[in-house]
Amino acid sequence: MINIWENQQIINWSQIILNSYKTLVKKDLIERKGDELAQAKNLFYAPMVVFSHNTLPDPTYNYGSEKGLILWDMSWEQLIKTPSRTTTEPLLREEREILLQETNTKGYVSNYEGVRISRTGIKYHIKDITMWNLVDNSNNYCGQAATFSRWEKL
Repeated sequence: MINIWENQQIINWSQIILNSYKTLVKKDLIERKGDELAQAKNLFYAPMVVFSHNTLPDPTYNYGSEKGLILWDMSWEQLIKTPSRTTTEPLLREEREILLQETNTKGYVSNYEGVRISRTGIKYHIKDITMWNLVDNSNNYCGQAATFSRWEKL
């Protein structure tokens, strides 16, 4: 059985995540050692949470690091079918939408914090979030990603 990070589509997507972060935030998200496969593996097993979603009108997740999958209590198959808005409580979705729009306008936003909810209803206060726009090699907008390494269960 192939690991998620060994799938060529995920290897390519990992490069979009890493390259977009480097371009916008002006530093590497992870140490960029090895080839693209090694980088995809290192991103998946990174010590922080990394998520991304696509550009659909109701964006769905299309990437989650191992820590993110554990935190949201989802398998990869569950994650990629999940609209990213569903990890925010309904009353906080307007605030989340403002963050997405601000990221769209500025390219990235850092030092954000908020409350998110796992698939099983566990609430987390997540802190020091950086969210950034994703662009492919042709500079086409293709989604947004977020990372954070601090959270506490509520």
